[in-house]
Amino acid sequence: MVDVILKNDELTVGISYHGAELRSVKDNKTGYEYMWQADPEFWGRTSPVLFPVVGQYKDKESIYDGVTYTLGQHGFARDMEFVRIAEPDENHDSAALFMLTDSVDTLKVYPFRFRLFIKYVLSGRSIKVMWKVENINDKKMYFSIGAHPAFNCDSDRDSLIFDTNKDLKVNVLSDKGVLSSKVKTVEVRDSQIKMSAELFSEDALIIEDEQIHEVTVAREDGTRLVKVSFTAPLCGIWSPVGKNAPFVCIEPWYGRADREDFSKKLEEREYGNALEPDEAFEAEYDIEFPTLKSEKK
Repeated sequence: MVDVILKNDELTVGISYHGAELRSVKDNKTGYEYMWQADPEFWGRTSPVLFPVVGQYKDKESIYDGVTYTLGQHGFARDMEFVRIAEPDENHDSAALFMLTDSVDTLKVYPFRFRLFIKYVLSGRSIKVMWKVENINDKKMYFSIGAHPAFNCDSDRDSLIFDTNKDLKVNVLSDKGVLSSKVKTVEVRDSQIKMSAELFSEDALIIEDEQIHEVTVAREDGTRLVKVSFTAPLCGIWSPVGKNAPFVCIEPWYGRADREDFSKKLEEREYGNALEPDEAFEAEYDIEFPTLKSEKK
């Protein structure tokens, strides 16, 4: 369901209050839809926001101040209703700001009060996605945040283009959804990897240590479909295992799943983020949609 529409001469963008999720980006001239449309046969989401955890806690548990909290994969923000916040002088056709706050239910699974803001700004053929997390506790707050946008493509034939020509060191998930000890090397040729079912045979590619900051999806003929640019230290790239699904997710992350041998202590999570009382965390990433000459709707 789309609740908010942003539109300019190039693109029409649809966003839902549920999860403040980007649901649709259409080319106004060709009608081409760039975003995966949440067909549950493959994956029933389009672009969930991951908060307050990216990936999965070991055994779905975290420990803070001696108390164990249980929280599922990617956290709760993606399944909650945000509210739209009006900003002074905001152009409602090109920008939208959404807010989520803690509740009695979130405090049962995550021991911090917070305000989470998500803003979308449409400019030309690009969307800037902006995050702000505010700590409204009287203690230090720990969290992760990440993106999970899915883009229509042929995930068994199209290519990924990176801003590096170096081979990528990729973490591998265990069958419990946390990081195993295995690290594999994915060969990059001419800054590209051709997508295939084999590439995603061990689930997501988890790329850390700031190896990449830009990923482009391109067709066999060289046509570029989408480019995601970010400063985040990690990026996940995913298409469902064994399904040859017609989409790929490009996911800038500030945080990731625990390791198999992790202590579960929230304040010790690798790539976790911390805020002192009254502090705020801000980050953003950009999605660019190059002009397509012709497309079917």
